[in-house]
Amino acid sequence: MITVSNVSLQFADRKLFEEVNIQFNPGHCYGLIGANGAGKSTFLKVLSGEIEPQTGQVSMNANERMAVLKQDHFQYEEQEVLETVIMGHEKLYKVMNEKNAIYMKEDFSDEDGMRAAELEGEFADMNGWEADSDAAILLQGLGISEDKHHLKMAELKGADKVKVLLAQALFGKPDVLLLDEPTNHLDLQAIRWLEDFLIDFDNTVIVVSHDRHFLNNVCTQIADLDFGKIQIFPGNYDFWYESSQLALKMAQDQNKKKEEKIKELEAFIARFSANASKSRQATSRKKTLDKIELDDIKPSSRRYPYVNFQIGREIGNDVVNVKDVSKTIDGVKLLDKVNITMGREDKIILLGNPLAKSALLDILAETTEPDEGSIKWGVTTTHAYFPIDNTEFFQGDENTLVEWLRQYSPEDETETFLRGFLGRMLFSGEEVKKKPSVLSGGEKVRCMLSKMMLTSANVLLLDEPTNHLDLESIQALNNGLIAYKGAMVFTSHDHQFIDTIANRIIEIREDGTIFDKQMTYEEYLESQEK
Repeated sequence: MITVSNVSLQFADRKLFEEVNIQFNPGHCYGLIGANGAGKSTFLKVLSGEIEPQTGQVSMNANERMAVLKQDHFQYEEQEVLETVIMGHEKLYKVMNEKNAIYMKEDFSDEDGMRAAELEGEFADMNGWEADSDAAILLQGLGISEDKHHLKMAELKGADKVKVLLAQALFGKPDVLLLDEPTNHLDLQAIRWLEDFLIDFDNTVIVVSHDRHFLNNVCTQIADLDFGKIQIFPGNYDFWYESSQLALKMAQDQNKKKEEKIKELEAFIARFSANASKSRQATSRKKTLDKIELDDIKPSSRRYPYVNFQIGREIGNDVVNVKDVSKTIDGVKLLDKVNITMGREDKIILLGNPLAKSALLDILAETTEPDEGSIKWGVTTTHAYFPIDNTEFFQGDENTLVEWLRQYSPEDETETFLRGFLGRMLFSGEEVKKKPSVLSGGEKVRCMLSKMMLTSANVLLLDEPTNHLDLESIQALNNGLIAYKGAMVFTSHDHQFIDTIANRIIEIREDGTIFDKQMTYEEYLESQEK
């Protein structure tokens, strides 16, 4: 358990938290959510003691241990992989080293013997004799094979270093576990293993993540950081989002009778509770939801961009025909005689080699030519492209966002229209006067989406569109693409994003050939497990 009492923190003239009073209890996994820049990562640093609050305090029981997912991937370059994991339990690691140092002495004294006996007792109490095997189990679960366990950390690839640091945080069953974006750089198998680990973990977990599927699977509570305060809501992310949106709708609709609002909200709680009973956290989550009172659900003050892709022309049956397309980059064959015929209702997710996926999208967008083969677009199609690297679009001399967007809009659109369009994408007031070159990554993505919406294209090509976006913008984009009436080819690492949009899977294999089947993402994942 960890208790936060009257914690406040301010940087320069900006307040991040003010008089936060909250308690995180064992048996719960808390998803800490908030807009980009709200202070989620900073709050975790306050909890861990890395940053001192200006007022208040964070307290734990004296005999409890906290573990934190480290972000410095080069901190342990000279340590062996297995040793790095065990270092996550500082007391155990210290006892182990002191004990081993005593046994290495040539002039072993009686005092050394007594001290060694004390250390052996402490070592056994902390399950030290199982440390190597426990660390190895964590590493193997995350996909670090046994042959790498005794390598130096410097010998590992970046993605493997991330897994080792995650294993370090999980090691030794800490009483409080703080995880900041733990799924970053993890493959699907490692994410699933981590989900199972956290579901079975019966101590306190506080996690920050942009992966909604992950938050839905592991979280029993949502800690919402907004306006410098933190409120705890029961349930997972989807329950928080849907209930807060429903509560906001009800609050805005003054004409409905109170009794009707209550019935609608009660029906929603009952429906969601029934769905939750089928999850892997069946017992605990259903008990939590069953205890929810109407007062527990409050409107969200979050700002969501308005993502609405309209098609200017109905799409015909022939969308695009890719015939015998091959592409080699830097001596590596990424695509090998690829054939794809796309239908008007296809929402295709590209899986596999990231370079190959981007190469195929570049070819479809006609920004690059295939080495062999051809593509032919249908006569009724118009396509809009969201490249993974949008740098070139923000290097011009436009003075304001309005002028930037004007170059991509129909000639008859007025400045009032463009300002309104930008406002719906959360650029309001003086923000529309920003220079495009100074925008953040997330702001550039919202601009690119605005540019695409203005085209009214009936085919969308999207390469990792959720990169740099906060949860609110990801949710809005997800909803907008679910409602889109055109065809689509996209890439993403967001499980829920893929699962709710895609109806066809194309996996580009390492040899450049493809697996292509009309199926959902969940069906694809199930087929991979067989």
